[in-house]
Amino acid sequence: MSKTKFVAFAAIAAATCATAAVAQDRPYSEGPVVNVAFIRTVDGKFDEYMAWVASTWKKQEEAAKKAGYIIGYEVLTVEPRSENDPDVVLRITYKNWAALDGQLDKGDAISKEIEGSVANANKAQVERSRIRRVLGSQTMQVLTLK
Repeated sequence: MSKTKFVAFAAIAAATCATAAVAQDRPYSEGPVVNVAFIRTVDGKFDEYMAWVASTWKKQEEAAKKAGYIIGYEVLTVEPRSENDPDVVLRITYKNWAALDGQLDKGDAISKEIEGSVANANKAQVERSRIRRVLGSQTMQVLTLK
């Protein structure tokens, strides 16, 4: 082995060992990725929105879970403190960041399966705007403490 190749190999090996040592020193490990959507229902429309969540949204999440796109989901109700706070949080859990790759195609396939077509799903989304507002969403990663 030439001296240049040996030096390059030794540098790569040292960097790899240093990276592994740093990773072992962390007091946590990376866990699943979670997306939460913050929803505010229109006054008097909570039950109507929850009927949609319990039917169509649940079917979508079950199909995504069966296909291996997600590992779980849940619905939380929140006590809003102001008119711009959510009263519903929809949580979806993914195995890791890579599970988010190809989300548009995965979502389109599920929309076709559950609602007949992407166009139907889009139309239904517009119609839901009369019973709820989407305030935003956040995607984050769980850190599991060692």
